[in-house]
Amino acid sequence: MAKKKKEKKGGKHLKKKELVEILLNYFRTKPNEAFSLKQLFQALKLTTHPGKMLCIDVVEEMLEDNFLIEIEKGRYKINDKGQILTGTFVRKSNGKNSFIPEEGGEPIFIAERNSAHAMNNDKVKVALCAKRKKHQLEAQVIEILEHANETFVGVLKVSKNYAFLLTETSTLANDIFIPKDKLKGGKNGDKAIVRITEWPEEAKNPFGEVIDILGKAGDNTTEMHAILAEYGLPYVYPQAVEAAAEKLSADITPEDYAEREDFRDVVTFTIDPKDAKDFDDALSIRTLKPGLWEVGVHIADVSHYVKEGSIIDKEAAKRATSVYLVDRTIPMLPERLCNFICSLRPDEEKLAYSVIFEMNEKAEVKNYRIRHTVIKSNRRFTYEEAQQIIETGEGDYKEEVLQLNRLAQILREKRMAAGSINFDRCEVKFEIDETGKPLSVYFKVSKEANKLIEEFMLLANKTVAEYVGKVPKNKKPKVLPYRIHDLPDPDKLDNLNQFIARFGYKIRTGGSKAEVSKSINHLLGEIEGKKEQNLIETVSLRAMQKARYSIYNIGHYGLAFDYYTHFTSPIRRYPDLMVHRLLTRYLAGGRSAQADKYETLCEHSSAMEQTAASAERASVKYKQVEFMGERIGEVYDGVISGVTEWGLYVEINENKCEGMIAMRDLGNDFYEFDEKNYCLIGRRHHQKFSLGDPIKIKVARANLAKKQLDFVLAEA
Repeated sequence: MAKKKKEKKGGKHLKKKELVEILLNYFRTKPNEAFSLKQLFQALKLTTHPGKMLCIDVVEEMLEDNFLIEIEKGRYKINDKGQILTGTFVRKSNGKNSFIPEEGGEPIFIAERNSAHAMNNDKVKVALCAKRKKHQLEAQVIEILEHANETFVGVLKVSKNYAFLLTETSTLANDIFIPKDKLKGGKNGDKAIVRITEWPEEAKNPFGEVIDILGKAGDNTTEMHAILAEYGLPYVYPQAVEAAAEKLSADITPEDYAEREDFRDVVTFTIDPKDAKDFDDALSIRTLKPGLWEVGVHIADVSHYVKEGSIIDKEAAKRATSVYLVDRTIPMLPERLCNFICSLRPDEEKLAYSVIFEMNEKAEVKNYRIRHTVIKSNRRFTYEEAQQIIETGEGDYKEEVLQLNRLAQILREKRMAAGSINFDRCEVKFEIDETGKPLSVYFKVSKEANKLIEEFMLLANKTVAEYVGKVPKNKKPKVLPYRIHDLPDPDKLDNLNQFIARFGYKIRTGGSKAEVSKSINHLLGEIEGKKEQNLIETVSLRAMQKARYSIYNIGHYGLAFDYYTHFTSPIRRYPDLMVHRLLTRYLAGGRSAQADKYETLCEHSSAMEQTAASAERASVKYKQVEFMGERIGEVYDGVISGVTEWGLYVEINENKCEGMIAMRDLGNDFYEFDEKNYCLIGRRHHQKFSLGDPIKIKVARANLAKKQLDFVLAEA
């Protein structure tokens, strides 16, 4: 009997699909070895004639598929050229994991059983599975090269004998088992950060230990810290760095005055949001002669205080940016620097780094100089106060504010005429009480006062980039971090054109850079004030590339500038601090900086900028869910903002909160997802839900832990 059973295993009733899987795994586990057919029969215990014949067939197919290569007559080995790839593992809690090759290309599916417990964003080596006809390409993780993140945020569930961290991430389906002696004092219901210590091959759950207790779940500070921790961002400032900042002297020495240009007697002011404390930039203006003005763009001289390689500098480089959550700022620099010493506060003498322009009535720059300066701001304006002066012509320093505004408007017109793209997104903001509870939603719209500051900051950034980067043809420019923005992807522009055609709009997808950008501007003008404005702006933005930092300049498409950098916000962005240091070096006749070092810093700064933006969005989403949680059962008008195979995303018109109507809540029909036309169509009643359609919804559920809102269709 036993022999018969073995023969069945030996290939008598083995299906082709099963043998394919067995052979794949066998070759993958021994990627450097070659085997004859006889060795394969023995290794796989194929004792029957049908089993051996089937194996020969499968090996021949694998040769055709290029999965195997015949290294010598009758000896086969896995084709690791093109079959073994390195890249990033993307984990999904639904088991539909994927792999993104580092050489580029489409993501490749990795089933959970083939993931080797790799975590999200791990750098891995994978083997491609032989692609079967009519099957998607699959891969199997064969080695984890580098762990991206071994920490997770969640809520502790502590019972008598064991504990788990219940994770809230979409990247891990399994809760994390925590031995009782690794709880670090954590109690049931606490939010905690847990590090995965191991994930045994046979275990369903990874094992972990508590690194930090954030506080009680649901508490506002706990939840904001949890968002930061989830994105790997710091939520406390290291004491050693704070202590180093406390030791810095704020005094301006006689040497400082001697080597700087003195602007203390020139009318100077700051214009910032009403809740700002870190004033990076100030503007000064005076008349040189009728029709000619001197405009100074004065930037906090952070590099005077933060020396390269110091403990403060290392922490700032690591953070790379300040993070602005709904109710708090997590600064790049210690508070003593960002809010006191460097901040250009009114009636205080401050050290600045300035770009000083001589401008005529047509806002043409006749001359400029870049200088270290001493300034004294006469007034701190909020945007609202400056806007009031622009609208009424009355208020403190009205002549100066109005003249700067006139010049800024001309600069803006010229920029738009050159093909700069006008993305004026309205930002969702919350009125919150002292406990962090959202009381109301409002929209921050960019007005003339905002644009006044924006134009002079753009001009200063562009001028600094040109000063370093614009050199005679036979000379090589010195190393500088540029802010670069590539042309839109042509395929994405075509998709955008198809999408907006449903609303009766169109754009140019070919022609010169300026022609394409002008047609996008025309579209943005056309949709202003329309119900589809936010939706089309969002889809248009997705068609654009992301701006980033690099020492390799390709210009800035969105601004229509050939040279652009970031110089104007060194309190909150590390690239600006790098630019300040390099500019000082080059103005003194110094040699070009090391390219590799600065490109690495640029890449890190770009990555941290994206991470900070994700955390900021998560904090807004959290407050939206919290806000709507008190409005369960209420009915709102909205617009369909997303269509997927699992349901509809709907954005409420009056507060821009977004939620989902699951497919099961769309009524008594079976809906099919038409990906090409962004719609769901009912099979029986042919009801159609399309992207951009107006829709009435009722708030059904608000899940704060997952930052999710669930809507249902409101009764007509």
